[in-house]
Amino acid sequence: MAKSKPRVKAPKKADKGEVIAIKTLISHKMESGQRKDKKGDLIPRQIINRFTAKFNGESVFEVDIEPAISANPYLQFNMRVEEAGEFEFIWEDDDGSVYTKKQKLDVT
Repeated sequence: MAKSKPRVKAPKKADKGEVIAIKTLISHKMESGQRKDKKGDLIPRQIINRFTAKFNGESVFEVDIEPAISANPYLQFNMRVEEAGEFEFIWEDDDGSVYTKKQKLDVT
């Protein structure tokens, strides 16, 4: 499989108490395990099965992902920020791979 590439779009600065939108996308084939190859054999399942977003080490958004999700899963969520810190975004793959991306947020 091609290398998965996580991407995040989130503000780098926000006002205290502001609600910000965070958008994530990861390049991933998301093979459901239900399709067959040209020989008629099932193609093994390989999906991003879990996504977690943490802020200053505390989980702020978590989701279990099922095979029905399309390739290159896109997730968006909102969050009210009260302090500066760092986001950590974590995608977990069926094959045990873990993809992470970090981004700092300044709050005034």
